[in-house]
Amino acid sequence: MITASVVLYNTENNQLVLLLRSIRNSSIVPHLYVIDNSPDGYQPDLSALEESSFTYIKSSKNLGYGAGHNIALRQIIDSSEFHFVINPDIRFGPTEIEKMLEFMRSNKEIGQLMPKVFYQDGSLQYLCKLIPTPADVFLRRFAAGPVKGLLSKQMERFELRFTGYDQVMDVPYLSGCFMLFRVEALRIVGLFDERFFMYPEDIDITRRVNARFRTVFFPGASIVHEHAKASHKSKRFLWIHLENMVRYFNKWGWIYDPQRSRVNRKVLRTLGCFR
Repeated sequence: MITASVVLYNTENNQLVLLLRSIRNSSIVPHLYVIDNSPDGYQPDLSALEESSFTYIKSSKNLGYGAGHNIALRQIIDSSEFHFVINPDIRFGPTEIEKMLEFMRSNKEIGQLMPKVFYQDGSLQYLCKLIPTPADVFLRRFAAGPVKGLLSKQMERFELRFTGYDQVMDVPYLSGCFMLFRVEALRIVGLFDERFFMYPEDIDITRRVNARFRTVFFPGASIVHEHAKASHKSKRFLWIHLENMVRYFNKWGWIYDPQRSRVNRKVLRTLGCFR
């Protein structure tokens, strides 16, 4: 069984329709769980699914990103083989899901996969990252002017840009905008940590899967991601981002995080970066 989930919160219907059409038109169509965290009054347009198999679940309140997906994951954890976690601002071609599944089935040691991700204009999104330090997160978000220029090489290294994103890579931090999980891996490491309302849940779950399985960037398949960067535009989302990053570093360690140091060194060494 192949399943997928998308979490909505007042999602624009024109955006949602593009995603649902992508799923409906895929050569392999997963059973989709639509988790609606929106307040009363929001009406998602699900007509694009037509006769496709889906389950709609209205949450009693906004539970957050990871907790929303966990609603679906708890329902499929004993029955599904692979599960896609998808943002509503995603779209893709009809064979992309099939390509990812074929690669996962051919590489049974992989627990999690992310495809190549592009902006709407065709430019590449650099979403493969090392496990972040507090400096990686806060300087990347707030640095400006000359300081930002001085940090550019450090940020390029953090985002693994030196690789060219043209090869299969084992990466310890894959973006939550589109995640393909081997459900067996989730049975072992657990679901999303619901202490994180938004943002660092993808760092947390990727590094937990990475500790037991391979977590892989697969450029043989690609998607388009609108990537709104809400925390760059809204003070409310900025506060949510900062608050949840504090929770993340409280969990894993601010300065002392031996797993982070060990994994990051191994990734850089494997990819040929010794700086």
